[in-house]
Amino acid sequence: MNVFYEEEGSFKVGAVLADNEASLQVEAPHGKRSKIKASAVLFRFDGAGLAEFMGAAQKLAEGMDADFLWQCCGQDEFQFEALAKDYYGHVPAPLESAGLLLKLHGAPMYFYKKGRGRYKAAPPEALKAALASVERKRREAEKRAHYVANLVEAKLPSEFVPLQSQLLYKPEKQGIEWKALEEACEQLKTTPARLFERCGALPSSHDYHLNRFLFEHYPRGTALPDLPVPAVPQDLPVAEVEAFSIDDVTTTEIDDAFSVTKSPAGNLRIGIHISAPALGIAPGSAVDAVARERLSTVYFPGGKITMLPDAAIEAYTLTEGRQCPALSLYLDVASDGSIAERTTRIERVPVAENLRRYALEEALNEETLAAGRVEHRFGEALTVLWRFAHALEEARRGEITDFEPRPEYSIYVENDRVRIVRRRRGTPIDRIVSELMIQVNSAWGRDLAESGTAAIYRVQDDGKVRMSTVSAGHAGLGVESYAWSSSPLRRYVDLVNQRQLIALARGETGPYRANDEALLSAMRDFESAHDAYGEFQRQIERYWCLRWLLQERLSTVTATVIRESLTRFDALPLVARVPSLPALIPGARVELAVTDVDLLELTLHCEFRGQRVS
Repeated sequence: MNVFYEEEGSFKVGAVLADNEASLQVEAPHGKRSKIKASAVLFRFDGAGLAEFMGAAQKLAEGMDADFLWQCCGQDEFQFEALAKDYYGHVPAPLESAGLLLKLHGAPMYFYKKGRGRYKAAPPEALKAALASVERKRREAEKRAHYVANLVEAKLPSEFVPLQSQLLYKPEKQGIEWKALEEACEQLKTTPARLFERCGALPSSHDYHLNRFLFEHYPRGTALPDLPVPAVPQDLPVAEVEAFSIDDVTTTEIDDAFSVTKSPAGNLRIGIHISAPALGIAPGSAVDAVARERLSTVYFPGGKITMLPDAAIEAYTLTEGRQCPALSLYLDVASDGSIAERTTRIERVPVAENLRRYALEEALNEETLAAGRVEHRFGEALTVLWRFAHALEEARRGEITDFEPRPEYSIYVENDRVRIVRRRRGTPIDRIVSELMIQVNSAWGRDLAESGTAAIYRVQDDGKVRMSTVSAGHAGLGVESYAWSSSPLRRYVDLVNQRQLIALARGETGPYRANDEALLSAMRDFESAHDAYGEFQRQIERYWCLRWLLQERLSTVTATVIRESLTRFDALPLVARVPSLPALIPGARVELAVTDVDLLELTLHCEFRGQRVS
């Protein structure tokens, strides 16, 4: 006696060795013996040839049409024997019963299992949906295979073109295009970016990095709609000064300028003049909405994305030869160098000249200052500012004994060629600008805090710098209060703070209140954007440094040990790990071999070649 039974969701046959009513001992065709429940048996039959039985039954099942069976069985629940009898027209033989059961069991879309040997036909709508799903998956499988074949042959399917940024930067993991791309990458042992490059769809490694940033932070692109130009007030008093700005040659958003005059009391009066776009850009206006969304100008070698539209910048930038709306902080400096009086004014400032660093450094440097000979149109004023800046720095940090200017680099890209210009950080020009900016931001921060006017502050405690709506010290700068207010054309928090400062200067209530959600959300969003934009700038600077290495065809470089295996290149702002570096003290100079520069991954390989004697 043989049995056809179900075990763990599949059908099996076996010869009965012992029948204990509730259970049976059976032997499978391959000789394995097992104990099964009697209730698992679907039918019993006699005969030999069990080894070929399941193969023959399966072949019989493959010849049956599931759709025909579904049409024959009706919509009521049925026992398999009844359908077998109707289908064959006679009492089915064991092999025929087994074939039908295999067919029913193997077509779950057509037949729902209701019990052992019992089934029910799927409702027409459910079957239609299931079949459509199968057909869709079949077509998708064919399309995916077609995509993979093309990608492996370095041919980019046309369907991938509009999805390129999404596939590279934020793929939809369930999409057929991503699955095909992933499969092709696995076959070729490469990355999506490399595969796009191989297909000729990534001609620029620079654009690969730039487009990632734009995809994440400027999904609608960087172009701006036509917006009304902010009104520029003409009824402001004109300051009796001759102001000048100090900026890099590429700067177009000139936020700050300086002046030196005499006060009525005979003291030197130093003016720090900040562009005042808050006079014309009202909260909630169209231009404000753009600034609120962008939050900051994004700088990177070879380009920038401004926070404000060009027309708004042009209206309020401190351009030479114009009387520009400004929020000015005047510092009356007594003969002993102390600040006798601070005054804030809203006015129009005559800007005499926009000085550029590269040209100014020839006239204003350590040597000319030491010789007392700053030969420049504003030489006397610049000398006064230098002395004042030095006094401010001493007051903040204590006596300055051994200041060692550190190298700093500017990266210029002209016609796709990289130029890296080294200059010292902490030059007299740097210190004049930085100290006056610290002074204006700390003074106005203190004014806002003491008056109880809501504002956004820059705070540093426990070594961490953060934004806050509560005034607190900035340990790194050595000031009690610090509110960014000096770059309203380039940073949204400065524009927000300037609105509050203008209201305070006029004796009015500012547009923002403490715990105002508009203020809090602007602070949170700005801090997040500021970090993201800074990381992007560092990434692109690294890219151009690697490009420069390739451009100059350098295979060896000199570098300085920072710590352990970390080094800083001497000729450019690039930091790299050197696994082969021996134990050397920080500051040691070494020679490195450079290979495997990868512009997509922004990596390179460095090997220690020897130590250099400085």
